[in-house]
Amino acid sequence: MTQTARTGGRILVDQLLAQGCDRIFCVPGESYLAVLDALHDSPAIDLVVCRQEGGAAYMAEADGKLTGRPGICFVTRGPGATNAAIGVHVAMQDSTPMILFVGDVARDAKDREGFQEIDFPAMFAPIAKWAAKIDDARRIPEYVARAYAVALSGRPGPVVLALPEDMLLDEVAATDRPQVVRPAQVPDPRAIEALIDLLRDAAAPFAIVGGADWDAGAAHHFAEFAESIGLPVASAFRRQDAIANDSPVWAGNLGYGPNPELVARVRAADLLLVVGARLGEATTDGYTLITPDHPGQILVHVHPDPDELQSVYRTDLAICADCHEFADALVHGEHDLLPFADGAEAHAQWRAWSEPAPREGVALDLGACVAAMRDALPADTVICNGAGNYSSWWHRYWRYGPRGTQLAPTAGAMGYGVPAAVAAALRTPARRVVALAGDGCFLMNGQELATAAAQRVPMLVIVVDNGNYGTIRMHQEREYPGRVSGTGLANPDFAALARAYGGWAETVERTADFAPALARALAQPALALLHLKTDIEQITPATTLAKMNPR
Repeated sequence: MTQTARTGGRILVDQLLAQGCDRIFCVPGESYLAVLDALHDSPAIDLVVCRQEGGAAYMAEADGKLTGRPGICFVTRGPGATNAAIGVHVAMQDSTPMILFVGDVARDAKDREGFQEIDFPAMFAPIAKWAAKIDDARRIPEYVARAYAVALSGRPGPVVLALPEDMLLDEVAATDRPQVVRPAQVPDPRAIEALIDLLRDAAAPFAIVGGADWDAGAAHHFAEFAESIGLPVASAFRRQDAIANDSPVWAGNLGYGPNPELVARVRAADLLLVVGARLGEATTDGYTLITPDHPGQILVHVHPDPDELQSVYRTDLAICADCHEFADALVHGEHDLLPFADGAEAHAQWRAWSEPAPREGVALDLGACVAAMRDALPADTVICNGAGNYSSWWHRYWRYGPRGTQLAPTAGAMGYGVPAAVAAALRTPARRVVALAGDGCFLMNGQELATAAAQRVPMLVIVVDNGNYGTIRMHQEREYPGRVSGTGLANPDFAALARAYGGWAETVERTADFAPALARALAQPALALLHLKTDIEQITPATTLAKMNPR
């Protein structure tokens, strides 16, 4: 418990070390030079210098997803904080533990609209679990410990702490705090008994999982229980690694463009067991697939945050518990449930749905590209993507492995794939890491190729270039047929751009050329990029623009 006088910057770094922090993502700023100086003498923390604060915040959010501990990001005041806000929003909607530290104006300049001054607690309050300012260096240990506790507890999420630059220079004595761990939340045994009774009486039960504090232990135990009774399991939107997709009860994923047979199965279920998921708008197709009152269906909702239970959905049995603890209680409890045939049937339907069929007359068929990737890459490959129609090919046809193999924002944020892949390549160096991006998505954070090159990470970037903001073009054709406006893009040569960053790159325009190019990309020791030129006509795996708007 250190009591010797230290600068606020040194105290802060010591608290991060005490909490087990081993990596920080940042864009440097003069407002927190004292922290950077303390990090100079802290080799146990890997400082990853990024090229834009949005990219740095995305990396921290992705790191939090992978580790279950808060991802750490440092940015400067004003523009730095506003740029980083996108990562905070993603962390909130994705229930990811993250802490954003923002250098701030000196305390004597407060409320004078000093250079780049913003009221950060007020700015971040709507999109963070907690936002505060540390005005007293003696209280840094208290604030940091609380930030970790808030970020980890209940429904995990982001915390923002503002750091006045003069406070970081104060030399004071402070008492360090020990590492914060997430408190265990064991389910009520009576609730488990009630659930077993409901399953015993059900004719067509169905499980939807993933989200909140879902981890590898929850995935393993829940899959074991579901497989033992033939319970079909689907994931919430962009939680497709909730259990390994080769599980014999895996039924696929909900969200945009789901398997119609899966949708029918959810509608026909008499018992819905929802574990970790919030049942948000994307998962429920605008609260229509499962309505807030779900007539004719019993809803059992398991979530670690009591504020989430009963907040939107009428819940017949609410269980406030860690997903891991809940799944552990299920698999190790005694029951006399007879197996259902539904799990195997749902899995067979998913396998058929996830097998791409050739598309005639298409120069570059993305379904065939995903199939080639499945053949060439291991099951534990980490697939990272932002938002856009391009991602729907992988959401449908890729077969995700164990927990931690999908990094994709449920917030629907563009520009996420490349920064997330940098974070994943650093955190999981033994795994293959692939960043997927549309042409619009890529150029929102493509500058982080410089970070990937500087870190010498072996990651593959696949840019799907159809010369459009494809998702918006799809909606435009649906709502305003034939009136294309504001969705076309003029793009650079993405392969040349990657080579300018020091990477290896190729352009692919035909299906037959993809697998050989992929093999060459995977042979590269560091950054590699494949620029796929596709036709906007092929707007989704299921349809074309012409079919949407026949004229």
